[in-house]
Amino acid sequence: MAVAAAERKDDRTIGQLLKELTHESSTLLKQEVDLAKTEMSEKASRVGANLGEVAVGGAVAFLGAIALLLAVVYGLTSLLSKFMSLGVAAWLAPLIVGVVLAAVGYSLVKKALATLKQEGIAPQRTTQSLQENKAWLKQKIS
Repeated sequence: MAVAAAERKDDRTIGQLLKELTHESSTLLKQEVDLAKTEMSEKASRVGANLGEVAVGGAVAFLGAIALLLAVVYGLTSLLSKFMSLGVAAWLAPLIVGVVLAAVGYSLVKKALATLKQEGIAPQRTTQSLQENKAWLKQKIS
C-alpha cells in the first residue's frame, strides 16, 4: 500500500507539486511566526523578572541604608569622637556609612545586570528551526 502511495505522488504534475510546496511553505511560515512569538514572550518575561530583581536589590539597599543610617552614624560618630574632634567625627561617620551602603547596593545591582546580560534576546529555537526549514525546502526543490 505504501508503494501505491509513492507511485501516486510520482504521478503529480509540476503545478500540483508547486501548489503543495506553496501550501506547506505557508503553513511552515505560520508555525515559525507562532514559535517566534512564543519564544520572544518567554524571553520578555525572564527579562522582566530580572529587571524586577534589579529594582528589589536597589530598594533593599536603600531601605537598609535608611533603617540603619541613624544608629550607625550616631555610633560611629561617638566612636570617632574619642580619636578626633566631634566636628570632624560628625561628617566623617556619615561619609563612611554612605560609602559602605553604596557598595552593597552596587553589588546587588551589578549581580542582577550580569544575569540580564547572559540572557540573549535572539529567539534561538526559531533560528535553528528556520535553518532546518531552509534545508528541507532545498531538498523539496531539488
